[in-house]
Order: sequence, then C-alpha cells, then structure tokens
Amino acid sequence: MSEKNSTEKAFLGKDVEENLRVAFNSLPNKIPIYLFTQKGQNDVFNKAGKDLLSAFEKISNKIEFKEFDLGSPEAKKWGVTGSPTILFSPGRYSIRYLGVPYGEEGRTLVGIILLLGFQTGNLSEHSGKILRRIDSKREIKVFVSPTCPYCPDQALNAVKAAIERPDIVSLELIDIQSNPEIANQYSAFSVPQTFANEVLIAYGAQSEELFALSVEKLEQQTIFIPDTDAEVIENDVVIVGGGPAGLAAGIYTVRSGLKTAVIERGPLGGQIALTPIVENYPGFTRVPGKTLVDIMVSHALEYVQIFQGEEVVEIHPGTPIEVVSSRRRFLTKAVILATGAKYKLLDVPGETRFMGRGVSYCATCDGPLFRGKRVLVVGGGNSAVTEALYLNNIEVGVTLVHRRDALRAQEHLSKNIFSNNIPVLWDTEVVEIKGKERVSEVILRNNRTGAVYPFPVDGVFIAIGYEPAVDLAKALGIELGPDGFIKHDEHHRTNIPGIYSAGDVEGGFKQIVTAVGQGTESALSVFEDIMHPYWTEGERQDRAVAK
Repeated sequence: MSEKNSTEKAFLGKDVEENLRVAFNSLPNKIPIYLFTQKGQNDVFNKAGKDLLSAFEKISNKIEFKEFDLGSPEAKKWGVTGSPTILFSPGRYSIRYLGVPYGEEGRTLVGIILLLGFQTGNLSEHSGKILRRIDSKREIKVFVSPTCPYCPDQALNAVKAAIERPDIVSLELIDIQSNPEIANQYSAFSVPQTFANEVLIAYGAQSEELFALSVEKLEQQTIFIPDTDAEVIENDVVIVGGGPAGLAAGIYTVRSGLKTAVIERGPLGGQIALTPIVENYPGFTRVPGKTLVDIMVSHALEYVQIFQGEEVVEIHPGTPIEVVSSRRRFLTKAVILATGAKYKLLDVPGETRFMGRGVSYCATCDGPLFRGKRVLVVGGGNSAVTEALYLNNIEVGVTLVHRRDALRAQEHLSKNIFSNNIPVLWDTEVVEIKGKERVSEVILRNNRTGAVYPFPVDGVFIAIGYEPAVDLAKALGIELGPDGFIKHDEHHRTNIPGIYSAGDVEGGFKQIVTAVGQGTESALSVFEDIMHPYWTEGERQDRAVAK
C-alpha cells in the first residue's frame, strides 16, 4: 500500500469511508474546496490538511479539491493570508476554515460538505425567520479545537447562517491550536467562542435558534421564545404580564391542565431584570437579577406559550373573554392581570446613571449591601419610614430626607423614627446624585432657605411611592383601592367575572417571593373556578380547609 493510501486509511477508516461515499454521492451539487498553504508556516498542519482533503476527494467526485500557495493569484483574489486556510465554495459563499478540521472537527467538515452539497442551511422555521430580519453585515468568527466535542454544533450553526444569508454573513472557523496568535488576540482561551462584528456574542455551544438570535442582537442570548403568526388563539387562560407573578401563574395553570398564554409587552421578568444582584430569593444566596429571570423564563417555557413584545390593548369580558393585543386576538375563559407596578422616580440628574450602583428602591432587597455605611432615604410616607427603620435595624447609618415639615406616615411609624434617633432633614429635596463608579454624595436643597449643599453618602434609597400598571384594569371597570392598586378578594378575583389579579399590581409587600406566591394562588383559583363554576363560597372554603 502506498504512503498516500495509508494516510487516507488512517484519517477515515474503511467503514467511515463507505458511509461518507454513500452520503456524498447523493448530493445534487459539487463542492469546490480550496486549500491554501505556505511552506515554512505551520508545515505539520499544512500536510495534515492536504492529506485529509485528498482523502475526502477520493471518496466522491462531488468534492473538487484544489491546493494553492499564499503567493498565488487565487490567494490574493480571496484575501487569504494564513496557512493553512480552507475555502468552501468560495464563488457562492464566504466560509473559510483557518486550520485543519480533524479530530472532533471532522464532524464540522462532514457537516459543511453535506450542507453545501444541498446548498441549503437546513434551518428551522424560527431560525430562518430571525436571520431574514437582519439587514446589515455580520462577520462571524467561531473559535474551535479538534479536542472540543461541543465545537462542531456551534460551528455548524454558523455555517448554516452563512449559507442561509450569503449576502450579509461571512464566516471564519478558527482552530486555536494552529492559530494561537489569533486566539490570544481575542482572548479565546476556551472554546467554542463566537464573535460577530468583533463583539463576543456566545460563550459555549448554543441551540440553533439562540445562535441566530445572538447574531441578530449582537449579544449573547439565553432565552428563545418561539413566535407564531396566528391571528386568533384560543386559550383557557391569558396572563397579562411576564414578571414573577405572571410566570408562576403560567406554570401552575398549565400544570392544572389549562392551556395558557403569557403576554408581555416589555422585557420578561419585570423589575428583576433590572436588578443587578438579588440576595433574598430562597435557594439563591446571591444571584444576578437577569440570571434569575432566565431561570424563571426557561422553567415557564416548558409549560406555557409566551408572547413577548406584544401589548394588550383591549379586553372584552364575555363568554369567551376576548383579549386584543397589538398583533392578534385571544379567546379565553379567564384573564389574570399581573401587570405589576413600578417605583416612582425622583427624576433628578444621576438617578438613572447610578441605579444598582448606590441608588436603590428596595431596602429589603439591597439594604444588607450597605451595612456599616451611610445612606439617605428619600420620602415621608409609610414606605420611606418603613425603609428607614429596616435599614437602621440592620446597622445601616440612615438619614431621612423629606421635602415637607412633617411626615405623612402613620403615627406609630413616625414615632419609631424619633425613638430610634434617626436624623430627619426637613423641607429638603435631593436635586442631584453624584459619584464616579458609585454614589459618593448627593446635592441637597433646603426649600425654606434655598441653601444648596453637598451631603456625602454611600447610597440613596428612594421611597416616594409606586405607580401600579392599572390602565387595562381601569378600562375594564375593575375596582381599585384607595392607593390605586387593584381591589380583589382572598382568591384574587376582581369585581369583573373571569378577571383575576396577581403580584405587585395588587399592592402589598412587592417582593419576588410574594409575587410568585400570588401568581400561584391566582392560578389555582382560576383552575377551581373553571373546573367547578357552580361551587358556592361555602364549598370553596370547605375545599380550602380540606387542603
């Protein structure tokens, strides 16, 4: 046996070669593969590349293998500067491999040949839809290694994108073993890593849909929510709001056998998604808010269909209830309003800049981070006084700032402020929050004297109230409490039959755990009302006791 044939057998093996021959010969199109090398530059890899591609060429006449050196006109034409570099169907696509696809990367090579042979990315409907939305160039780099079992999956995601959108996607698959200098340049010390337009968009292997979404958004995506073009959707339950209450309600309604849709006009997770660190959610000592949201959404997606980026504009009570969003109609038996509430802002310079870096709206959430430090609490109502007392109790140095000359809080709360010797700056407003990386001082103004002066602090807790999202509730004629939150019974029913509420839109403690609990209770109430519509209130109470 010749040395060449011996090398080919070593690369492929008899059984593998026969299987590949059958697969490649069924391809409808030929695949030009060009190898560029330069003597004295990566000679070991150059020889390995030539031997491997020669072996593949021998398997099927559908593979057209050619070899060029870096000084050739072809190298200049295609802008090839490194050795070895492999171009695949360069007349049609911009796909190149810097290095040699051996070891685990042999799966990548086979996948590329099959996809190019059919000239299709073979993408899922959702992935194709995402890629078709992209309207600007994407230069993708995927760093891989022949010893990485996960790299072929990510590499082939990128190949599919390059085949699907040859007009805008160019791809380089970069073997870090034969290109250590490029790996060092991008700090790609573990693989796979994916860059698009010089931005790291994925660390590790992704599903095809998440890869496409990351390429579109130019940042790593961790959640993919399938889309649908249906104009009318029939459900048992529609949940308006994708925060903790809405997601928990969705899990429990579906687990109860009720077909459910969650509709969220903005980011999923509500205010958690904007919280840098959560330290008071059971099971997690310390977890980034976005990570907690991803965990919740991933769990919910196992059960419930989520419609993100849609706004509910109308709800028409009846049998069925009609929910009209910005994109479609839903016909349903019950609606849970989990629309949440948001903190009122001071609207002063520096407030949004230092959110999560010294500016907080929740002492229970963030207070322990300021133990032993000095903070201001802004406000004069029950919320502000309660926040100040809580912070003082956990050994945070607190000063209360109120724009008036008397507190609006309940008398017993106000007395506690004074009995705990918490300083109060009367007739005073915060006009600016300042700092470098974190809050270091605020600028205060005395409303009586007009004096403006700096006040050094480590944090500012703003407690001037909440704004519940009750526009839909008002339009429906749902009763609101004196504080503007949705009025409901102990089973989260509103005064409109079939309409329920859950979470911060109901008022209360406004904590993640309470929102989850309220969403769960509301979901179970919906289940019991749908399954047992003729129960009397006494029967419901008996059932609750039996539980």
